[in-house]
Amino acid sequence: MDSSAVNWNVTIDDFDSLLTYEDTAVWTTPDPFAPGFNPTGSGWLSGTFHETKTKNASVSLNITGPAIYIYGNTGPAYGSYEVQIDTVKQQYSAYRETADNAPRLLFAASNLTFANHNVVLRNLGARPEAGDKGGDGFVLDYIHSTIQLAPAGATVSNTTYEENNPALTYTGVWGNNTGPSFSGGGTAYTNGDRASVSLSFHGSAIYVLGDKKNDHRIYSVVLDGRPAELYNGVSGCGGAFGMTCEQQAPTIKYLASNLDDTLHTIKIENHPGVNNSFFDLDSIVVTVPSKYEPRQLATGPLPFVNSSNPTNIPSGGGSNPSPTASPGPGGNGGTGAAPSALLIMSNPLLLLVLAVLFILRPNLRRV
Repeated sequence: MDSSAVNWNVTIDDFDSLLTYEDTAVWTTPDPFAPGFNPTGSGWLSGTFHETKTKNASVSLNITGPAIYIYGNTGPAYGSYEVQIDTVKQQYSAYRETADNAPRLLFAASNLTFANHNVVLRNLGARPEAGDKGGDGFVLDYIHSTIQLAPAGATVSNTTYEENNPALTYTGVWGNNTGPSFSGGGTAYTNGDRASVSLSFHGSAIYVLGDKKNDHRIYSVVLDGRPAELYNGVSGCGGAFGMTCEQQAPTIKYLASNLDDTLHTIKIENHPGVNNSFFDLDSIVVTVPSKYEPRQLATGPLPFVNSSNPTNIPSGGGSNPSPTASPGPGGNGGTGAAPSALLIMSNPLLLLVLAVLFILRPNLRRV
């Protein structure tokens, strides 16, 4: 990792669409739509986590960048788990004699090649034959993925496009919702077949934010004419199609980084299927650097730089970052649930400038 560059940690919450749960039916989570749900003081990021007791249950994501940090829970009820990055697999144990009931660092690798990586997290459950004294449980709270926004010496700022910004181009029929959890107080939604929203922009990274619910399903994202990428907007609770388990706190629906200084165009399109499922847009955040210098992606058989193993492997349960709610990307303040797109600057010379521009999640991690 180029420590002199402008590196940021993106916080990917357990509800975010960047994560793909192979089978949502074998995972459980607090329901953010339930009466009395209150993420404040829960200890878990946005008040949610994903727990499974099913062996081989897995969750995956794709990242571009040099580092990743995975947070979950440890205790006597938890057993072994596997982290696979591209073709390399490593096994660890979340067993501890006492329960933490708070986010703990389960895995850290800061020596990844700057490349596109596929990460798979798999529950292995109790493995007494390997000396694991724990049970079959596993908990995922959130993931930090490090991206590079600009070269050394550059400054960056965020531009937030709310759902009603005239720079956005909509096709099809869209409606609007309002609520205190939404960035800017509102969202746009559609269940139209191939209804779309587009934006042309200059920036080195882009984040699409929106809420999730069990009546949301498939949508596609096309960036700069590349092949369409499909995502699932179903709630983190999973379950049958319906108006259940809504997470109104903005979640990451799409992320792209390492972009050059040319004009980019993004198009998000709803694919409602037989259930006429919905897509909701809260806002789009674009990071604009003072200088562009996109990295050349590395190639090679191993995901680690000069090593076949990750670095900074946690022991004894790792650290406790104590995530709590905070203002969103627009820096509007308030105490609503935090959006998932936490971007924490690792260059200390720029922290003061960015703190004036916006405040994001408080679960900081230097890179």
